[in-house]
Amino acid sequence: MLSTIQAKLLIVDDLPENLLALEALIKREDRTVYKALSADEALSLLLQHEFAMAILDVQMPGMNGFELAELMRGTEKTRNIPIVFVSAAGRELNYAFKGYESGAVDFLHKPLDIHAVKSKVNVFVDLYRQSKAMKEQVLALQESRREQEALLNRLQNTQLELEQAVRMRDDFMSIVAHEVRTPLNGLILETQLRKMHLARDNAAAFTLDKMQAMVERDERQIKSLIRLIEDMLDVSRIRTGKLSIQARSFDLAALVRGLLESFAPQVEAAESSVTLDAGQPVIGSWDEFRIEQVISNLLTNALRYGAKSPVSVKVYSDGPQAIVEVRDQGIGISEENQQRIFQQFERVSVNHAVAGLGLGLFISEQIVTAHGGTITVESRIGEGALFRVCLPL
Repeated sequence: MLSTIQAKLLIVDDLPENLLALEALIKREDRTVYKALSADEALSLLLQHEFAMAILDVQMPGMNGFELAELMRGTEKTRNIPIVFVSAAGRELNYAFKGYESGAVDFLHKPLDIHAVKSKVNVFVDLYRQSKAMKEQVLALQESRREQEALLNRLQNTQLELEQAVRMRDDFMSIVAHEVRTPLNGLILETQLRKMHLARDNAAAFTLDKMQAMVERDERQIKSLIRLIEDMLDVSRIRTGKLSIQARSFDLAALVRGLLESFAPQVEAAESSVTLDAGQPVIGSWDEFRIEQVISNLLTNALRYGAKSPVSVKVYSDGPQAIVEVRDQGIGISEENQQRIFQQFERVSVNHAVAGLGLGLFISEQIVTAHGGTITVESRIGEGALFRVCLPL
């Protein structure tokens, strides 16, 4: 690995023949040698490249080797480059001591010892490569640590999401069990009551009027079960992208008017009343069954949370879109809950006994969105709620 790191060497001497001789001694395939005939040329090269070491001739015209070394030590980019001085002057001039004072790591005298030059260059090149490899390893470790931290954060987020999903699943199963049990209990009680009458040969319990009442009770319980099952199937369709929209042209006002007529028993049971403001036909192209499903969900909620107060419904067109508004005067919805009521398994208030799986508004929003429309809510606690459905014509 270390041998793959290319090392750059700088040699500085005012005599070209010295540069060529020194280059021949130290050049190898895994090294690049840069030559400079003066300190100025050397400075230019030092600014452009990262060198493993620099071999400087002491005696040069203009700026000598000691002065160049001092400049190198004063610059951040070149401060840590190992410097080896070369001098033809005698040892008696004590150049070596001055060289070490200038920041040199070694000193060579001319004529050069070939083996000593090669050995020293090899040492400094190896040190450079080890340092370079260590820096790369540190950077790789830092990057690995950042990646591990990011992965840990993702895992923690995933864990939180999974925990939330498990809680939602458990809550949902609890709600489903409760909601399914209610109509089933009614059907079971009805069945047991009839078995008891049959066992006692009580024919009076099966008069036409009483049979009619039994059938109506059974029908209500069965419809409740069907509604719960359809809601769960719709959620499955939405998740798999299989919620189909089969549009055809019809009068939205007429659909709502007919729906309100079928809601008469629920309105009576809720001890409420519903008024409709739909003076003009509102013709558009939508999926009639799905839009009826949306309005039914809004009416059901309005009656459920309306605190026995009147409910008003308005159908009108505004430019290129049809609008249906359902307003109640009931318990209202807090601003916090308004952000979550369109999510799966969310119900308006935990402080009131409520029925259903908490899927109605989620499914309604998905249906309206599939039509290219929007569904919004305006509400304050204790002041009722206004749900507005906007559909492109």
